[in-house]
Amino acid sequence: MGIKDNCRNELRAAVRHLSDRAAEQLVGVEQDPAKYTPSHTRFQRGSSSIRRRFRTATEAAFTSTPAAGVSHVATPPVLEDDNEAIDSDFYLLAKSYFDCREYRRATHVLRDQTGKKAVFLRCYALFLAGEKRKEEEMIELEGPLGKIDIVNRELVSIERELSALQKNGSIDSFALYLYGLVLKQKGSDNLARTVLVESVNSYPWNWSAWSELQSLCTTAETLNSLNLNNHWMKDFFLAYAYQELRMHSESLVKYENLQGTFSFSNYIQAQIAKAQYSLREFEQVEVIFEELLRNDPYRIEDMDMYSNVLYAKECFSALSYLAHRVFLTDKYRPESCCIIGNYYSLKGQHEKSVMYFRRALKLNKNYLSAWTLMGHEYVEMKNTPAAVDAYRRAVDINPCDYRAWYGLGQAYEMMGMPFYALHYFKKSVFLQPSDSRLWIAMAQCFETEQLHMLEEAIKCYRRAANCNDREAIALHQLAKLHAELGRSDEAAFYYKKDLEIMEAEEREGPNLVEALMFLARYYKAQKRFEDAEVYCTRLLDYSGPEKETAKSLLRGIRYEMDVEHLPP
Repeated sequence: MGIKDNCRNELRAAVRHLSDRAAEQLVGVEQDPAKYTPSHTRFQRGSSSIRRRFRTATEAAFTSTPAAGVSHVATPPVLEDDNEAIDSDFYLLAKSYFDCREYRRATHVLRDQTGKKAVFLRCYALFLAGEKRKEEEMIELEGPLGKIDIVNRELVSIERELSALQKNGSIDSFALYLYGLVLKQKGSDNLARTVLVESVNSYPWNWSAWSELQSLCTTAETLNSLNLNNHWMKDFFLAYAYQELRMHSESLVKYENLQGTFSFSNYIQAQIAKAQYSLREFEQVEVIFEELLRNDPYRIEDMDMYSNVLYAKECFSALSYLAHRVFLTDKYRPESCCIIGNYYSLKGQHEKSVMYFRRALKLNKNYLSAWTLMGHEYVEMKNTPAAVDAYRRAVDINPCDYRAWYGLGQAYEMMGMPFYALHYFKKSVFLQPSDSRLWIAMAQCFETEQLHMLEEAIKCYRRAANCNDREAIALHQLAKLHAELGRSDEAAFYYKKDLEIMEAEEREGPNLVEALMFLARYYKAQKRFEDAEVYCTRLLDYSGPEKETAKSLLRGIRYEMDVEHLPP
């Protein structure tokens, strides 16, 4: 064998070796220690309280039967095209250009290749070349007239070629994925769904195809209408789709079932944390993220959500440690910038916080969290026009982001425009009906002087009270509104309920005093003097004007009790 042949063979082997990638879910499946050495299971060491929690007494059954909710119907592997030269020099050269983002060169190299891999790479390179040009045109033409609708000019030619291949039956699952992507961009959603379903049924391991299919399932009805083969990848898809459709409890159940098989998967743990974050189970979310960081100490993905939890709980030292950690790992990741921005926001340095959110957006202009969090910072800085702009950019990226709609409502409320605020609060509460804060915000909007729709406010506060109102605002406001409307019985009911919760949580404050005062007067008016005396006696423990009022009420109560006992 000559020197040229040796070089050619070595280079071909190098291309293959350097193209190898690891699969996260592959190491997530627990391996049999009897068959594998410790070096093969090094990612699965240690005992985790979280992982143990999802194991049951029937864990042994996993060796013979699948976990509940996880389908294990085998899909035959895709066979390579016999007529296709897998090690084609043209294909390897084009792949090298593709990896260097020289998409036009890759397309040109494969112009005469007809193998399925070559066709896919050529069409995909052409698609990305069109996307790249589209972004360049957007930057060049963006101006004072606002957004300009620019399309990928390569879509028509790609669609024509892939459509012909599909009709001939010579298209593979990857080309079907690309065909679905093109149809989606052209607005043919129904056909795109059909094509993507065909793609994932023939090759279920392509997560990109599943992700595109999910983005076309905007309702539960559409999702349920899909004709999908039973495969464990379908369970991953459904869990993800439920999460995007805000069916968080259903998503959580799916991921917990999947964890029975993929018991060491960091991805599934992170998704469970996301579902619990949406359900506002912050304590559980914090525990999961702490475990994730122990197992994967250089992880940055999803850590911005962890920083949101630490921010909400005002865990200053933990957030400071996390910000320092991601800064040392990779400070130029959008997630890292958002974490550092949260840290400065908690410190009250809002200008510095905005600087880091802006940096995140320079790295990824479509990074949703950065737009929303930057809007919050502008609200804190009383810069409402900038806040409105940031929130609008967020809803442009994802119209289902309830936080951005809520932020818009807050901004317009600050500007004294309750009708606009109410419109945006309604949108946010439609997207997240289980969040008590949104119902309270809408109720407060109804209470404003311009609207003064107290009955509507009462309805909203009732919904908030039924949605685990952790801030304990709804019950107190319900009591006040009923008292204002002269409904003493309803007011007393809510004051008493609020008082019970405050006593259980050992909370003090003006709300407690107000509840005691109202109930003392109410029971005095009802001539239930013993109950009234109990509340008055409790008020004597306070040193403000309420103490004198309580003394006066007690004198009145005792006088009326004496009068009642006088002979006729």
